[in-house]
Amino acid sequence: MIGIRTAARVLGELRRDITAAHERDPAARGVTGVEILATWPGVHALLAHRVAHALSEAGVPVAPRTIAAAARAVTGIEIHPCADVGDGLFIDHGMGVVVGETAEIGENVTLYQGVTLGGTGFATGKRHPTVEDNVTIGSGAKLLGPIRIGHGAKIGANAVVVHDVPPNSTVVGNPGHTVRVEGRKPEGPDADWVHLPDPIADALKALSRRIAELEQELDQVRGEPSEPRADVLPLRPVRGPNPAGG
Repeated sequence: MIGIRTAARVLGELRRDITAAHERDPAARGVTGVEILATWPGVHALLAHRVAHALSEAGVPVAPRTIAAAARAVTGIEIHPCADVGDGLFIDHGMGVVVGETAEIGENVTLYQGVTLGGTGFATGKRHPTVEDNVTIGSGAKLLGPIRIGHGAKIGANAVVVHDVPPNSTVVGNPGHTVRVEGRKPEGPDADWVHLPDPIADALKALSRRIAELEQELDQVRGEPSEPRADVLPLRPVRGPNPAGG
């Protein structure tokens, strides 16, 4: 049953959740921990989950699911009572976040609104993702099935991920494409979703260059003057300031 030790553990987890909100939410600058506890829906959802999870582990019937349902109604965040959530999880805004029954979340993970850690099909057993430490998952991303998201990985907004993700890499697109971040490891949370690699655009650029080269070679064979070479222009800046302020 629930005892003093379990209650102390839940309070410690809550304290670390509030600290995570302070550290990772720019809107929390200058805000007290009491105000975060009172007004941050992500913290509300985590507090409810910590209690529901402790009750579920203690074998208490009905109450864990009732708490989870109430938290979902109030915050718009659904976390199954059996989900294993590590310390320092930060859920920013949070509306529409879904964490399934067998999902496992490591320490210092950041989830933005609309993230789904869901299952596929109707199989029982382990059927939801395992997210390792220091992972950042962008808004609207869907992680489906018993996949593993490696330490320090970064999932782009609206990506659909159905395969394992290596540590310290970035996933973008639908279906998700794994790419290595050039020049640095994406350790820790980073809200700069503007300058993510785009493997599809890079492939189109490579094809465009190859077609231009073949056209030039064909013009040389025919003895005709070559047309000016066209370039594929990016729709967004490759470099520039971080919109998150970094």
